[in-house]
Amino acid sequence: MPTQKRRDRISQILEILQLTRGASIRELSRRLDVSEMTIRRDLEVLSSDRKIRLVHAGAIPAEGFSDEGPLLRASSSGTTPDAEERMRIGRKAASLVEPGDIVIIDSGSTTEWLARSIPADLPVTILCFALNILVATGQGPSRTVVFAGGSLRHDTLVFESPEGVSLVRRYRANKAFLSAGGADATLGLTCTDPAEAELKKAAVASSQTRILLTDSRKFGTVKPAWFADLTDLDAIITDQGVSLEYVEILRELGIALHVV
Repeated sequence: MPTQKRRDRISQILEILQLTRGASIRELSRRLDVSEMTIRRDLEVLSSDRKIRLVHAGAIPAEGFSDEGPLLRASSSGTTPDAEERMRIGRKAASLVEPGDIVIIDSGSTTEWLARSIPADLPVTILCFALNILVATGQGPSRTVVFAGGSLRHDTLVFESPEGVSLVRRYRANKAFLSAGGADATLGLTCTDPAEAELKKAAVASSQTRILLTDSRKFGTVKPAWFADLTDLDAIITDQGVSLEYVEILRELGIALHVV
């Protein structure tokens, strides 16, 4: 029978997952100051009680997971099958962040996993403009966070303003991790909101290396607001569902493809 200490810890884990819409085992271990093996055992208990869903290297609440929006946002749409893919894409992106990097992290649920997966003690500077990314970056002894504010869009958690766009344009980063609602060979990278597209354009213009994080369903999809062409990208991180057609297109364009 679980001890009171363990019951309290399991309750804390569930509260964290419900608040953040998902977390990695490493993050939970760090926040609760226990071993990753302890967290794994506690997650098994919650999973057996159908309170959470286990995904690769972490867990999400059983009652819902947002497919299009950020993890921080509550959702009643049900757990989506691509949750693990998003986490793996984000963790792969985090492995590309090096000490001393200045990075721009775009809005979205996959980029949130990137923000969560950057080691807390890694000396980096992070520029972001979405609430869920700001929360996910947390605190670190060697971390600098720059936030571009404005008016909050509750559906995307993006802060939008001309001043925010100006700040991103004035900044310089060696890596930008981007998200997109669509990635089409002819019509480029697109999203739904024109104001958010301006922030994305600024991120592309201010960065040395541009890396797109996207699930394979976005290839061939077009949304109303354009912000970049595929040729503006240096690399793409996606899942194993990417078609051979797009693998060949990206190869011909000289874009590095990371499939996780």
